[in-house]
Amino acid sequence: MGYEAAVLRRAAKRLAQRRRRREEEQERRRREICAQLPRVAEIDRELKGTIYQIIAASLREGRDPAPSIKVIRDRNLDLQAEKARLLTEHGWPADALDDKPACPRCGDTGWVGASMCSCLRQLCAQEQIAELSKLLDLGEQSFDTFSLDFYSPLPWPGEELSPRENMEFILEVCSNYARKFGKFYFHNLFLTGAPGLGKTFLSACIARTVSEQGFSVVYDTAVNVFARFEEQKFARDREEAGEAKDETRRYLGCDLLILDDLGSELTTPFVQSALYTLINSRLSSDRRTVISSNLSMDQVRQRYTPQIASRLEGEYRVLPFYGDDIRLLRKGQL
Repeated sequence: MGYEAAVLRRAAKRLAQRRRRREEEQERRRREICAQLPRVAEIDRELKGTIYQIIAASLREGRDPAPSIKVIRDRNLDLQAEKARLLTEHGWPADALDDKPACPRCGDTGWVGASMCSCLRQLCAQEQIAELSKLLDLGEQSFDTFSLDFYSPLPWPGEELSPRENMEFILEVCSNYARKFGKFYFHNLFLTGAPGLGKTFLSACIARTVSEQGFSVVYDTAVNVFARFEEQKFARDREEAGEAKDETRRYLGCDLLILDDLGSELTTPFVQSALYTLINSRLSSDRRTVISSNLSMDQVRQRYTPQIASRLEGEYRVLPFYGDDIRLLRKGQL
């Protein structure tokens, strides 16, 4: 589990900027207090010097340093009490000169040992959501705002469940998939159905929820994904080939890949090969994938190789969307 390097860099930069602003504010406050209360400045300097006295006392040869250390410690406590009294008498908090990081757990470094601190993880989630928002509308899209009102409660031809009953089930699966990411029974989802039924909306909900839990999420359309694979293989320009290679690594290595609009691409032998590589590599490395498509499973079998169709049917939970076009229904209400 981890964020992409670019996301982590941006988040770490924001954390460093926060730390720098806090330090600048702390220094401004210190100068103001010292100008107003010179005695406090003297005490502060003396307190900082006691550490060297303690070290010197402990290193003296031929005598027990404990009594000297006790005297210094008692003097230190007296100075701290005097400083606190002066500060509070003049309207400052007793700890106004203390260095107080915004995150006491990591000291604003972003790391606790080798583990990422929650403060940095939160910034990473924000940066990743901002990145996803370039392609997905993540403004108000969440499972809590998903509405079933436009799905008919009436029977649908050829289906056992009404569109609303079907969407209630799909919503529950997608919600649990995202909120229990990595631990849910279904590892991969295939959202299939006509346009305007909520596939992209639910993909955005999944992306947001999984991102907020600290997982790396990459969203892209099938057209863009296969174009990148093609550039990596055939580009003559070294820089373009390098950029395409970095992108394909993202597709293969992220915790969750959301591949949107499968079937909109031109299905060449190369695309068939790239799609198989993408699906099979992610299955082999146990990385989760959500694919959405306007194609039915029958059309998938006709369009792609048997190996691809077999993996989509066998390793993905197929969720068929049906009903009236939500976009048209909403437009009709305007």
